[in-house]
Amino acid sequence: MKTFELHESGVRSYCRSFPVVFKQARGAELITREGKSYIDFLAGAGTLNYGHNHPVLKQALLDYISDDGITHGLDMYSEAKERFLETFSRLILKPRGMNYVMQFTGPTGTNAVEAALKLARKVTGRSNVISFTNGFHGCSIGALAATGNQHHRGAAGVPLTDVSRMPYANYFGDKVNTIAMMDKLLADPSSGIDKPAAVIVEVVQGEGGLNAASAEWVRKLEKLCRKHDMLLIVDDIQAGCGRTGSFFSFEEMGIKPDMITLSKSLSGFGLPFAMVLLRKELDQWTPGEHNGTFRGNNHAFVTATAALEHFWQNDEFAQSVRAKGKRIADGMHKIVRRYGPDSLFVKGRGMMIGISCPDGDTAAAICRHAFNNGLVIETSGAHSEVVKCLCPLVISEEQIDKAMSILDKAFAAVMTDQAAHQAS
Repeated sequence: MKTFELHESGVRSYCRSFPVVFKQARGAELITREGKSYIDFLAGAGTLNYGHNHPVLKQALLDYISDDGITHGLDMYSEAKERFLETFSRLILKPRGMNYVMQFTGPTGTNAVEAALKLARKVTGRSNVISFTNGFHGCSIGALAATGNQHHRGAAGVPLTDVSRMPYANYFGDKVNTIAMMDKLLADPSSGIDKPAAVIVEVVQGEGGLNAASAEWVRKLEKLCRKHDMLLIVDDIQAGCGRTGSFFSFEEMGIKPDMITLSKSLSGFGLPFAMVLLRKELDQWTPGEHNGTFRGNNHAFVTATAALEHFWQNDEFAQSVRAKGKRIADGMHKIVRRYGPDSLFVKGRGMMIGISCPDGDTAAAICRHAFNNGLVIETSGAHSEVVKCLCPLVISEEQIDKAMSILDKAFAAVMTDQAAHQAS
């Protein structure tokens, strides 16, 4: 570890939770240079939905590289990009009746969010944007302004402006209608809320603690946007690409966002790749008005296309995700019943699911115990209180069962220890 401590910035974070040197990875497995294996319930913070080094994606990339395929192409035309555009349209957009054009931004999800917010402001001529409590959209200034997390916001160094924060679904409990609250504020010319250009929302809040909005709430939000002439931006960077059991997290809710941001697992292989889907009439950019040096990562186009062709030709993969999500949820509900029916509860949707603990210290202790026994898992939430599963969607049932066994033992140890301390 000395090399990292000597030469790498102190801003590093995940490595502090997992103080080993990883050398290899396959599927849902991480392997250290000493040969110790860990089940991966983090998956690059949702970047590796199809697992590490999936053989189909790996072979597609190796073939492309061996043929001297173009690597970096700015936004020039390339065969790799052409194939991705055609495949994404054919397998994802058309079957879902979605009529969008694709904008390739810089390589990160934050880049996609920045582009979407910028375009919304350009199209509407307004500067204000509505985002939500516990929302996370990135750490560059524009995206950070829309992010709720104070830990990240505190590092901005400049005022974070032109965003009005509104309460997310069930923020005040299920008895408070947050959509009606927003409607009243937006309709009142003296509320102090400047007319927004757009609303940006995660249908499942990943970093915010796996808060999942109901279909009813999301549909009401879309109606609110139409009523008040606001664009609806769905940030599907973590919840998309199959994570919730369908390609998009909102698919079964019957909404039509004006823009959708995608990144993380979009490349399928962990390669940097980000995209904004936008209604054609919103595509009001002038050439080069928004750009990025690495918006033409052709290696990512290749692996993304291979992932689409391998996993999304039909509904078989999505069905498997839903079945595995239920298997994990069942295991988590058993843990809750055994160790904390009054203090623990399951949150999330699909294979974006976790257990909310009484506090962040408890969750951190559980994650440490799990790691010591071969499971990489992290926390999320306002107080880092949610033990969060983001495992590869290709994980086997056997690996799920092994991981749940490790997690069960971790909860048993930590919750029992806490009970003993409280008794004394």
